[in-house]
Amino acid sequence: MVASKKSNKEDLAALVKGLAAMNLQIDTLSMDRLVAFCEMLRKWNRSYNLVSANDLQHLVTRHLLDSISIFPHLAPGSLLDVGTGAGFPGLPLAIVNQGMECTLLDSTGKKIRFLRHVKRTLDLNNVHLVEARAEDYESDGNFDNITSRAFSSIIDFAVRIRHLAGPATRVLAMKGRYPEDELKVLPDWLALQSVEKLEVPDLHAERHLVIMSVSP
Repeated sequence: MVASKKSNKEDLAALVKGLAAMNLQIDTLSMDRLVAFCEMLRKWNRSYNLVSANDLQHLVTRHLLDSISIFPHLAPGSLLDVGTGAGFPGLPLAIVNQGMECTLLDSTGKKIRFLRHVKRTLDLNNVHLVEARAEDYESDGNFDNITSRAFSSIIDFAVRIRHLAGPATRVLAMKGRYPEDELKVLPDWLALQSVEKLEVPDLHAERHLVIMSVSP
């Protein structure tokens, strides 16, 4: 219990500092939910292997703030997070924007089971969980945003979500270094809008967001 309380205080302090550096303000309930999410990640990671052991000491920086860093680049409306894993970036984005309907998609059953627990515990009514591969998933309509940080290549991401993207969909791929070679081989149906350099406080690594749209 003492260790948990200490971790919670450290997570909250890191969140407050990081969000201030990013010029983002969120309400107290969202802050509490993010801290609780970190606590659940640490607890469930022992048996579910949700994140690397090294990341457990850096959850706020490497996962929460990294996920939230793309928030200013989202279009209004719905979001589909493909290959969400333990919930990144979709769950932190859903927590800080309760008005956005967020669908988190992953083919690994144990990760979806974990996210169901998080959704139920934190009362996240705007979160919808789907256990499926992206290429097999059928939606009633197109999403306003489709994002992922799980794919090794943009082309792989694009191929798997083609049937889910419509004319108004913003396709967002989170990358580390500037993906110069990948941008040269984008499919014809996908138009590059911009590549934004993301500034994540205390994350000593390059981060970029590739923003694309469906070509007319």
